Amino acid sequence: MGADRKLLVDGEPVSEGDLTYLALANYGAYTSFRVEQGGVRGLDLHLARLEASALELFGEAVAEARLRELMRSAVGGQGDCWLRVSLFSPEVWPRTPGWTGRPKVMIGAFPSPPPLAEVGLRLQVQTYARELAHVKHTANFGLIRARRLARAAGFDDALFADHDGRISEGSLWNIGFVRGDAVIWPEAPMLTGVTLTLLQRGLEARSAPSRTEPVRWKDLSRFDGAFICNSATPACPVASIDALAFDPGAAPLELLRAIWASQPCQPI
Repeated sequence: MGADRKLLVDGEPVSEGDLTYLALANYGAYTSFRVEQGGVRGLDLHLARLEASALELFGEAVAEARLRELMRSAVGGQGDCWLRVSLFSPEVWPRTPGWTGRPKVMIGAFPSPPPLAEVGLRLQVQTYARELAHVKHTANFGLIRARRLARAAGFDDALFADHDGRISEGSLWNIGFVRGDAVIWPEAPMLTGVTLTLLQRGLEARSAPSRTEPVRWKDLSRFDGAFICNSATPACPVASIDALAFDPGAAPLELLRAIWASQPCQPI
């Protein structure tokens, strides 16, 4: 692993035993984010996500002070990087799933990925719902396959809808729709991203129209535009969903990016 990449488990270099488990089992949760000069936008939300996931999947949380200590160790002298903080336990296997306790913490420190292209994304609607959708878990087979299928069909990415046609989220991001000057967030089982939450708070603080309501695939033509958001890409316009074209200029990208930029970088 290069000098600009680091993989630690509980603060120590990852062991062969841990790598063996991670290669053979896929039970755990994670969060990931950009570190900017030692700080993280929405760090409190990422920490809360890790605590909730640890309790739900393993029965015991990792103390916030411990998580911060391990994050600081992984960042080291790097001012800017990308961290992925994962929770797992080598005690949990398909034949022995009942272990309860504090999970191990694996942290990967990598160069920050670039944001998605500024040009509008072309999305393909696929009928799919993530298992345990509110948890950012490590079972990513369905997400990767969805992206592969979308790209093989000539699209950039996949947008998920349930069997009733209700839009939820994308493969690695949340989506927002625009009607007039209002931002509409879809109401459905999904992973509520940290970026989505920060944008919602920022819109509310500016008294900008924003609400959550069911959005169905058959009704997408009633919207003027759409955008996607995640920790690597605070706002990127959508050019089309299936054969339905949107005006990339309809999304309030400058406002959304200004809201993101105004969020304080909380020190690790």
